Amino acid sequence: MILTDRQILEEMESGNILVEPFNRACLGTNSYDVHLGRYLATYKDEVLDARKHNEIETFEIPEEGFVLQPGRLYLGVTLEYTETHAHVPFLEGKSSVGRLGIDIHATAGKGDVGFCNTWTLEISVSQPVRVYYSMPIGQLIYFEVKGGIDNYYNKKQNAKYNKRTITPVESMMWMNEW
Repeated sequence: MILTDRQILEEMESGNILVEPFNRACLGTNSYDVHLGRYLATYKDEVLDARKHNEIETFEIPEEGFVLQPGRLYLGVTLEYTETHAHVPFLEGKSSVGRLGIDIHATAGKGDVGFCNTWTLEISVSQPVRVYYSMPIGQLIYFEVKGGIDNYYNKKQNAKYNKRTITPVESMMWMNEW
């Protein structure tokens, strides 16, 4: 079951959901709008290797915006820091963003119960498009969980994306054992 606006507010009041900064105007019928953070990043290497640490170059979005180019992967970050302690958060693009040809995640739209951080976005575009710091970029949807939880994300020893950040985070696939 997806939480409604009233349920999201109740869960925020009880401490199960945190959104910082929170703006009541961003709360929809059953979602919360999130915004593009100040930073974007691109990978330094043209060819990425799943078994090595692929480094990124992070840069600030200028006041006049930044033009994203097709054929290039950009890592972005949400302006909002979120915590979800009792629900499964899903990040989806807004339809108005999709209609500009912007995809905000290649995969990884689902967060885990216990995820506490900003969201790194995997941004690609179908044609050049200018983006701006703090523009609406996506929406969080919260799903109810049925059953108890033993393994919260923020308490996992091997969780790779727990360090609080305001910048995009590169893939940590190289840390997996495989």
